Amino acid sequence: MQYIIQQHYLLLLVLALTLAIQETHGFHFLLRSRQTVPTTTIASRKRNNKSCTSSTTTTTSSSSLSMTTYCENETIKTLYNIEHSGWKSSQWNWGYARGTGHDCAAICRRRWGGDDPDSRSDRRKLVEMLLSPAEFKASHPEAELPFEEIKLILGLAWQRGRWDGSDGGPNGYGAVLATMAEARRYEQEDEVMSALSFIEDVSEKFDTIARSADERNRMKAIANDVRGKHAGLDDIFMARRTCAGMVLDAMNFVNNGL
Repeated sequence: MQYIIQQHYLLLLVLALTLAIQETHGFHFLLRSRQTVPTTTIASRKRNNKSCTSSTTTTTSSSSLSMTTYCENETIKTLYNIEHSGWKSSQWNWGYARGTGHDCAAICRRRWGGDDPDSRSDRRKLVEMLLSPAEFKASHPEAELPFEEIKLILGLAWQRGRWDGSDGGPNGYGAVLATMAEARRYEQEDEVMSALSFIEDVSEKFDTIARSADERNRMKAIANDVRGKHAGLDDIFMARRTCAGMVLDAMNFVNNGL
């Protein structure tokens, strides 16, 4: 009997030792797994994060993103935070008493059309800003007007100019205003082509309002420069602003207002 008990005891002891060895082996395997797999995963994540950071840094510093940020005032289409505004909007209705065009025109006239000295001073600063757009942007980056507003100012100035001939008369800027109201030639999907078309049309009509040969030559030089193969995006947009400034200046916008 005692022999049988001893045999059972030895058997239980062997089973216990076997289980202990298996558990120890399992623990070490689990420990190795916890040490190895996450280490590989973390290393992989670090490599991926480094890649994302590099990609983000590269993109942020790239000319395309810089140009996108730089061109925001050149490409935005809404005006004065009014929904469905802008020349291409179906609710713009230029020339009619109802529509976002009428609403924006009222704001624009209040802002730029006053007869008081302060309003004339603001118009003078606007013309100076447009005549030297690169210099103005460098010194006053937050004060630059969206070009969509510049187009509205031009449109209202040309509209007013029909009554006193300051728009260049029958062969003057009335045709450019009509083209702008059609919202096709200057509202293309390709912003560069829109800008080049604007410069081309505005420069061609400038003879009707130019006050001197120097002004004519300058406008022609601007138009010719951007037609060159090496004109950059910023050069084209700055040239468009300069053309607008020259037109407003020649129309005596500072004194006439809107």
